[in-house]
Amino acid sequence: MATQSKKVASTKRQKTKLKIRRKITGSTERPRLSIFRSAKHTYAQLIADEANKTVASASTLDKEVQAELAKLSKEAKDSKSSSKSVLAARAVGLVLAQRSKSHKVSKVVFDRNGFVYTGRVKALADGARDGGLEF
Repeated sequence: MATQSKKVASTKRQKTKLKIRRKITGSTERPRLSIFRSAKHTYAQLIADEANKTVASASTLDKEVQAELAKLSKEAKDSKSSSKSVLAARAVGLVLAQRSKSHKVSKVVFDRNGFVYTGRVKALADGARDGGLEF
């Protein structure tokens, strides 16, 4: 029987992701802020690649992020508080910055994970910067 070889990078995003990951690594002093956005949710985590450890993480599924999203939507007078909105991504960035302070992390390397730097990706980065993280 013939076996099929596994494709390594089939989509444009995966190819871009691999190209970015060759250049970016996270250390314990300056972890990598890696993001992922699905159709419904946004996820972010701080990764120390040298130690193979996740320092902190946040997503739109967390209770703290939902509370922050409610606060942000009230301030913006926006009734759209779904988990796939730009406000939700900003809330993820703010909560991740708060969690990173407890681990004494203030500087990070931003890894957009192959996604284009617009919309939710940019909002998450802006929220992390407003929360106190430096890129």
